[in-house]
Amino acid sequence: METVEIAVIGAGVIGLAIAHRLAGAGREVLLIDPAEPGAGASWGNAGTVADYAVQPVGTPDVLKDLPSLLFDRNSPLSIRHAALPSLVPWLVRFARQSLPGAARRNAMVLAGLLAGASGLWRDLAGEIGAAALLQDRGCLYWYQTDAARRAAEADIGFRRSLGVEVALLSAAELAALEPGLPVSGGGAAFFPGARFMTDPGRMVALLAAAALRAGAGLRKARVERLAREAGSVTLSGPGLALRARRVVLAAGAHSRGLALQAGDRVPLDTERGYHLEWDTPAPRLSRPICPTARGFYLCPMAGRLRVAGTVELGGLTAPPSPHRLARLEKGARAIFPDLPAPARSWMGFRPSMPDSLPVIGLSQAGPEVLHAFGHGHIGLTLAPVTAELVAGLIAGGGVDPRLAALRPGRF
Repeated sequence: METVEIAVIGAGVIGLAIAHRLAGAGREVLLIDPAEPGAGASWGNAGTVADYAVQPVGTPDVLKDLPSLLFDRNSPLSIRHAALPSLVPWLVRFARQSLPGAARRNAMVLAGLLAGASGLWRDLAGEIGAAALLQDRGCLYWYQTDAARRAAEADIGFRRSLGVEVALLSAAELAALEPGLPVSGGGAAFFPGARFMTDPGRMVALLAAAALRAGAGLRKARVERLAREAGSVTLSGPGLALRARRVVLAAGAHSRGLALQAGDRVPLDTERGYHLEWDTPAPRLSRPICPTARGFYLCPMAGRLRVAGTVELGGLTAPPSPHRLARLEKGARAIFPDLPAPARSWMGFRPSMPDSLPVIGLSQAGPEVLHAFGHGHIGLTLAPVTAELVAGLIAGGGVDPRLAALRPGRF
């Protein structure tokens, strides 16, 4: 049987960042994934390094409106009705985590994780030769009416209390910053510390290449079975038989079953994210913009406009929902009526925890397995942060205090 010091299951942006960090520290690392590195949500996201995303998905406002949100086909947060029976336990936990005290605690944990993310991405992009892909122009929340802006003032104040830098722009200031937007009265919140990627797929490809240059290996295979054995872990699947001293589980939305085999019952479920793209010879925008009433991002990327977002709870097996794609297209055309037919569409899976916090830490059954999944909407943002935390655990130094709230057994 083949042996390796550290096997990283999952070659999305989280697994790649971990492998790059560990291989650079001289560790023997093997990445294992049935798909190409960086496929899935690591490629299809909004491209934002969202250091301002301190609000969990579950909040008291969301809890108040949860029934109407979940069962309204047009809401930014919805559920596939066929998936409801299997989702009930997750939804109960989500409701509890949306209560005021829990939501505030979760926001504080997120703020602590996100505080250094933008700087870590700047350093990582420079290290892997991708600095030109990472733009330092901030991001915008766009309020299309004065009422929407007033309604957001409490949220903006809360983010500021957690250390997020944000400036409120008038409608005139927004028009000067983004003249391609239609004129509206609400203005915007500007997050100047945020960065964005003009091509997240290319960024992840460069990260994969850098991990391999640093000495990491890559195996295209699916891990179906995980078992502890005399201080090591055996991994097996079609064409795969491997023994590792340590295993890092970073398989995103596909992590729950393997976590259970490792001895950890983790309430992970799946959000289905969507995007549409239009090829554009010239950029229509200078930075990502979220029209808050619509729940998606307008993302200027290399040679194209990507419209990405909405949350659909629906599992890993159902086909894409044409209605969700149609809503994205309708929303994009409300802003840019002259858009032609979309050039391409995509659906991918986000690993979602009821408290919006990732699972990062040692397995309850023993330190041979480390978990690094469940990042929801901020996996791209938190990739280098997660790599830092995992590398610290493997090095065996002092335990980072941020990990206390992220442990696999917290539920």
